[in-house]
Amino acid sequence: MSTSQRQQHRAAPGSSGRRARNPVGAHVPVAGGLATTGLAYARELGAEAVQVFVANPRGWATPPGNPRQDAEFRAACAAEGLPAYVHAPYLINFGSHTPATAERSVESLRHSLRRGRAIGAHGVVVHTGSATGGRDRAVALEQVGDRLRPLLAELTDEDDPWLLLEPTAGQGASLCSLAADLGPYVDVLGRHPRLGVCLDTCHAFAAGHDLAAPGGMKALLDELVEVVGPGRLRLVHANDSKDVAGAHKDRHENIGAGHIGAEPFRELFAHPATEGVPLVIETPGGTGGHAADVARLQGLRDTA
Repeated sequence: MSTSQRQQHRAAPGSSGRRARNPVGAHVPVAGGLATTGLAYARELGAEAVQVFVANPRGWATPPGNPRQDAEFRAACAAEGLPAYVHAPYLINFGSHTPATAERSVESLRHSLRRGRAIGAHGVVVHTGSATGGRDRAVALEQVGDRLRPLLAELTDEDDPWLLLEPTAGQGASLCSLAADLGPYVDVLGRHPRLGVCLDTCHAFAAGHDLAAPGGMKALLDELVEVVGPGRLRLVHANDSKDVAGAHKDRHENIGAGHIGAEPFRELFAHPATEGVPLVIETPGGTGGHAADVARLQGLRDTA
């Protein structure tokens, strides 16, 4: 496929004029094939965006993928206006005190970025990691820069996915959980032009942003823009929380069934910073629960 053809594929979701302000979708299973299983599941949910794994999320393997499935997935996403995203494996931690983990993290993320480009993904989500082994936070952050900047330098093509930083719930020696933590993190990465943010609402709530309070979601989004700049919020993981604000527990709940509640998501849809930003759910419940969450978010969006 030529560069111009790839650009047409990437432009297709927004070119029809029918795309919603915020496409709402889900992380979908792909065992059996990206196109065969993943897209079938997305269609069953009525999803308008998809997120996938391209490797075992709890391992270091870097599988090559299936070229036929890749091509079918990419073409279908373009034809149906489905923005696609890749979630990198959970083991990745560029702040690790263990050299082997840091080195494997580089190869694992490079694999996700390359596979993301192959399937036409708009972004690759990676957790921001932690300073393990009791090491100084500043030292760990410097290592993040040393390891990640070369990967960002490889994103030279317009078809390359954005690298999307996902702050965590604040467990342990987390390097980035509150919105303010993103400032030093993007600074050490030179505020690269293809560096963005994936906001997980459950993580933000668990870290201490009280999204359930009146104006809480607006306050978070205002701070996020102030810290990282406009245009860097590229994806939202829309998840309610089983635990209270500031609990530092990453336990997702279905939309409206947790401590965040449904109304803050309506507030999210109305904020200028989220215009055009897709949402994907990572909630419990299987097909029925996921379909209900997608539909509920779509309803909140349409009445925001």
